[in-house]
Parts: sequence; structure tokens; C-alpha cells
Amino acid sequence: MTTANPLNLRGIEFTEFCGPSAAHLEQLFWAFGFSKLRQHPTKAISYFRQNDIHFLINHEQAGFSAEFAKKHGPSICSMGWRVDDATFALEEAVKRGARAVADSDKDHAYPAVYGIGDSVIYFIEPASGASSIYERDFIALASPLIQAEKGFLTVDHLTNNVPFGEQEKWADFYKNIFGFTEVRYFDIQGAKTGLTSYALRSPDGSFCIPINQPKNEQDQIAEYLRDYNGPGVQHLAFLTRDILSSLDQLQGSEIETLDIDDEYYQDVFQRVPHVRQDHARIAQHQVLVDGDEDGYLLQIFTKNIIGPIFIEIIQRENNLSFGEGNFGALFRSIEKDQERRGVI
Repeated sequence: MTTANPLNLRGIEFTEFCGPSAAHLEQLFWAFGFSKLRQHPTKAISYFRQNDIHFLINHEQAGFSAEFAKKHGPSICSMGWRVDDATFALEEAVKRGARAVADSDKDHAYPAVYGIGDSVIYFIEPASGASSIYERDFIALASPLIQAEKGFLTVDHLTNNVPFGEQEKWADFYKNIFGFTEVRYFDIQGAKTGLTSYALRSPDGSFCIPINQPKNEQDQIAEYLRDYNGPGVQHLAFLTRDILSSLDQLQGSEIETLDIDDEYYQDVFQRVPHVRQDHARIAQHQVLVDGDEDGYLLQIFTKNIIGPIFIEIIQRENNLSFGEGNFGALFRSIEKDQERRGVI
């Protein structure tokens, strides 16, 4: 243990989804280029993988995930975080103020604490020998559904939405228990809506957790909290090696991205002049661009695809920001989508 990394956190092991329709989630993950490889031997839990992104679909009809799905609909009910020693991590987390999850309230046999919105964070230590937890806990499908990956490498960040007044509480949760550090603070105002956000980086540096809270009852965060029936994960960001190639491969699928104003591309390449990728293809795919003198990023956002949860796709070129220069264009796009749906 170190002061900076008190639980010896080493990154995200898996993200677990639940909801009334496993078929919808399977179809969605397949469209993103995930392969379905394994199945739990006694539970309705399937395992999907693409590079170092590991997804579980939990379709149990009773127990923790089933109750979570009843409350939230299609949702992210739990995550597994890699640690050096799971027992130690649990003890240290509880000592620092986390609530342990009883064995009877878990779907997996790993030490765990409650996270945001009473989701579950499991502590997963390295498997003994060469086997992974997926090889140990799941059996290989007789006919696995394997496809070529679409360039998605790992979960870059996951964003939490919380009610007004709870942002500090949850920022302290991640900082005081796990050792996250604050790397950004945003106060964003669109034409009609806004939000404030803390961005926190994990102590091992492998992923970030921004925490959003609403400014009014019409904005996108308040809408999420109503639709999700509480706080939770608003979106996952997939890191890709080549965003344009990934988007080419998503064309023709059910995955829709937000529309960006045409005028955005009139000056973005003057603002970020050192982008190497084809400018016309960037505009064609409606990819957002941001950067500084050291590097840049390319990013795009889907519409809501798992209940009120959406996916961000991001490519980083020596840049660790969150696309602050794009917030204006992004909020215009989100507000237009809310207007089409009659929210604002």
C-alpha cells in the first residue's frame, strides 16, 4: 500500500450490465465489435470481450442484478476493479468509510463495496497461474460468437451523474477511499442547460471518473436522473487506436451518434491545426476535435443506447483532456436532441 494508492488499485477488470432484455445488450455489443466467448455455468451471465474491455451481461431473474434492473431498467449494476489483494482492499476500503456488500447480496464471489447509486464495486486480484477470472468463473461456449475487433482498446473513463448537492460527497468517496485525484473542474453552460463536473483520475493513472451534477431540472443530468431513477454511470468512453476506422466499421449498425453543427468545422482546424487525420473524413463522421500545443484528441458521442446511458469513442494523441473546447458544440447538439424529444 502507498499513500497515493491505498487499495493498490490497478484498473478496471470488467463492467457488468443488466436489464430486461439481454438480447438487446448482446446485439448492441456485437455491433460495437465485441465477441461473446463464455457463459457462467449456473447463472444467466454472459462474457463479452474486445481487447482489454470486458463486459458481462447479467440476466438473472432474482438477486442483486435483477433488483437493480427493476429499479433502473437497462443499466450498469457493477464493476470489477483490479487490485493486488482483494481481501486487503476490502478491509482498507471499509476502514476508510466504504460499505461492504454482504455475500447474500452479490452475484459474484469476490469482496465488494457499494458504489454510486448502490451499484457494486468488486475487488479482483490477479488470478493464480495463467488463468483469468473469466476462464475460472465461466465456461467456454460450444459455439462462441467471434468477430474482428473494431479498434476499441480499453475503458478510458466512465462518468457518473449525481443529484444537485451530492457532487462533493461522491468526489470525496473516490478520493478518500480509493485515492483518486482531481484533475479538472468544469462549470459548463449551454444555451438552455448546464452542469458542473469534477474529473478524477485513478491512483494508478489507468482511467478517470468525471462526476456531473445538474444546474436545473431541464438539463441532461436531471433528465438522466429521472430516467435512471437515481444516480449512476452516465457513459463509458472507449479508447480507440483509430477513431475514423472504428466509425467506418460502425456504419450501417444501430449505433447512432449526435449531430454536430456544420459550422463547427469552419474553424476547428484553425483552432487545432496539427491534426494529422483526414479533415474531410472527420467532418463526414461528425467527430469533435480538441487539443493544445502538445497534442490533441478526437471524440464522438452516441445517442442514449442503454436506457439513458451512452457511449463516447475517443482517440488520444498525446492529450489527456476531456475535450473542453468542444463543450459548446456538444451542448448545442444535446439540447437539439432534447428539443426533438420534447424535454426542453
